[in-house]
Amino acid sequence: MRGEQQVNTAEFGNNKAETILLLHGGGLSWWNYREEAKLLQDEFHVVLPVLDGHAGSDRAFSSIEDNAAEIISYIDEKLGGSVQLIGGLSLGGQILLEMLAQRKDICRCAMVESAAVIPSGLTNALIGPAFGSSYGLIKNRSFAKMQFRSLHMRQELFEDYYRDTCRIEKTDMIAFLKASTAYSLKGAVSQTQARVHVFAGEKESGTVLRSAEAICKAVPGSTKTLLPGLRHGEFSLNRPQDYVWTLREFTREE
Repeated sequence: MRGEQQVNTAEFGNNKAETILLLHGGGLSWWNYREEAKLLQDEFHVVLPVLDGHAGSDRAFSSIEDNAAEIISYIDEKLGGSVQLIGGLSLGGQILLEMLAQRKDICRCAMVESAAVIPSGLTNALIGPAFGSSYGLIKNRSFAKMQFRSLHMRQELFEDYYRDTCRIEKTDMIAFLKASTAYSLKGAVSQTQARVHVFAGEKESGTVLRSAEAICKAVPGSTKTLLPGLRHGEFSLNRPQDYVWTLREFTREE
């Protein structure tokens, strides 16, 4: 466990209500779930941690395992050792799966969106050289707009995306991208006591679609939803009202 710095968070709602944590995608920040938090704040205490190595974090990124352990420690120290629900997108979904493996009772419900758990050696090997040569373009606004369009995020998120992408250090970006492409499920995830629901867009990559199947095979009783017409991350990023409706229904099933 590294250091004693506090996990940085954005918080919404009444801290005496049931707590929900939502873990953003790689390269983004807490605003990934800002609209969801606003919609849920009258019912829940919503905590949006900033992942290591991202804009708003005081920590460099070291590993998915370390980041998971840090958030678990935060839950122990600030939130009574467990919460009602944790959701996570992409890298955040991988960290969520790691948390479930490290602590079987960390939450009662888990929503895993677009998380890859099948390592890609070739992609992993190419990340360093690719970002080594192109990182300088990140602060170029025209390049950022082109990258943003390729991510199919709703337009009103561009300024958040551009501001915070520019704040990510090159070493951190390479580190979390390499960790994400190398991540595989831990066997202990099968022991989780959480009800786990996996989401993947119909237009996701083959790796993410196969990963959704792998997660469901690894976690007894887990369920999966294939989201018609959606690409990577579009559920939480572009459909916050649908995401919130699904979350409410999922928690009511307890």
